Amino acid sequence: MNNKSTARQKIRYRIRKKINGINGKPRLSVFRSNTDIYAQLINDESGVTLAAASSKDKDIKAQKANKTEKSKLVGSAIARKASELGVTAVTFDRGGYIYHGRVKAVAEGAREGGLQF
Repeated sequence: MNNKSTARQKIRYRIRKKINGINGKPRLSVFRSNTDIYAQLINDESGVTLAAASSKDKDIKAQKANKTEKSKLVGSAIARKASELGVTAVTFDRGGYIYHGRVKAVAEGAREGGLQF
């Protein structure tokens, strides 16, 4: 592994020691690749993914937008799916990434969709 990915892995482990998703307040986990972004609602007590959204979804992929704007759409999509499940509050897991750019756009889209962090 290169230096950047091992540093991110250490940050991920440090974050995961402090936060976890429970039944009433699941964890909103974000994964960012070079081309796409993924968001999941995870209940860590039972180890189940409740809902997921990504920039590869058909309705988001069809949009003509840059990666940051698509990330905001992913945030609003995960918020819509969470509201269908009756979830209003989540714990945000930035996945070791800096809270900036696309990760921040997912959080803003989720907040605009009605989720509370």
